[in-house]
Amino acid sequence: MTIDFNKSPDGLVPVIVQDDRTLQVLMLGYMNEEAFKKTQQEKVVTFFSRSKNRLWTKGEKSGNFLAVKSIALDCDRDTVLIKAVPENVVCHTGSFSCFGDKDNKGFLYELEEKISRRIDEKADGSYTYSLFQRGINKMAQKVGEEAVELVIEAKDNNDDLFRNEAADLLYHYLILLKAKGMQMADVEAELLKRTH
Repeated sequence: MTIDFNKSPDGLVPVIVQDDRTLQVLMLGYMNEEAFKKTQQEKVVTFFSRSKNRLWTKGEKSGNFLAVKSIALDCDRDTVLIKAVPENVVCHTGSFSCFGDKDNKGFLYELEEKISRRIDEKADGSYTYSLFQRGINKMAQKVGEEAVELVIEAKDNNDDLFRNEAADLLYHYLILLKAKGMQMADVEAELLKRTH
């Protein structure tokens, strides 16, 4: 991965940081070659701060680090895209991202990760883990029950009940996917194949 740091007279390239789970854009910063190498080595986002005129690891004071999951370059090799998992809020104002509050559009991936973690860690007192322990038949049955309840609510005019049943179905579906060793990304890939 070769970045062209020479395109800018100050040797800095813009870096877009995106939430790896939800794909929400979190912030924009700048890196010089040293900051980029440190980020690659430590797997934590480090910028070159133009105001402080030094390397600056995001979260060095607040503890709100950005754990690097992947790094990509644009076609001109002068802009970096980093997908990361934020430790907490990203913006110094207290907002989730520098572009505003947490976006719910990618939340299902965050929920999928939380479900997976509860199962992998065998979380005591967790409904998710207790359902998982009951086996594939019980998980599949629960998805079926929630689907039927959603169909029943679809025939009525209560949007709140319909929305709640839709959420229940999605939640239990994610548990079943985990039990089958799959993720939403696998299902998305299948749907994408069907659009061609």
